[in-house]
Amino acid sequence: MQQIAEDVWQLIGWPRDFLNVYLIGDVLIDSGTRWAKWRIRRQLGRRVIRLIALTHVHPDHQGSARALCEEYEVPLACHEADVPYMEGRAPMLPRNRLLELGARFLAGPPVPVGRVLRDGDEVAGFRVVHTPGHTPGHVVYFRAADRVAIAGDLGRNGFVPWQYGRPSEPPAFFSVDPALNHRSLRRLLELRPRLVCFGHGPPLTDPGALEKLVASEPM
Repeated sequence: MQQIAEDVWQLIGWPRDFLNVYLIGDVLIDSGTRWAKWRIRRQLGRRVIRLIALTHVHPDHQGSARALCEEYEVPLACHEADVPYMEGRAPMLPRNRLLELGARFLAGPPVPVGRVLRDGDEVAGFRVVHTPGHTPGHVVYFRAADRVAIAGDLGRNGFVPWQYGRPSEPPAFFSVDPALNHRSLRRLLELRPRLVCFGHGPPLTDPGALEKLVASEPM
């Protein structure tokens, strides 16, 4: 694991910075695909984990949630609007062939949501900010004290190394409402984050790059 801020660690994945999982205090943020559980367990070692919280319910973020919740005997948290998809009562959104393939090969089994999150809640000193568009219940975890944001797939800091430093929005076909996602990006910018940790790509430390993204036309 690599420490990127006070009490914030980015777990090392393969390829590096490709599918990110974070640890804030004793809370794991996202859980990778269902194949990520072994690397996550190895890196957490003997650390005490008290909660697994998701930025949103997609196969590359909820995949190992059930296995890790059972391993550490902890509850799972996600926003109320994504609860039906996490609990398997409805298929993940958006409904298209690519996401269906991801659900088949990368997603993990349903998990009862033990803590339902709402806008303004607090998780390990971070405020839950509802940022819908990519999924109905996508959230950002934001800590005002040092302006660190764990931003899931609201955007991405590149997807391959030669794109790093040039953040972009997720492809439109992976978002329920791309225009709403763009408005949610504006809400993130209004928080004036100093460090933005997306689900894909290394941490973004250039606020100007985020401003350019928000000023661009929505995808």
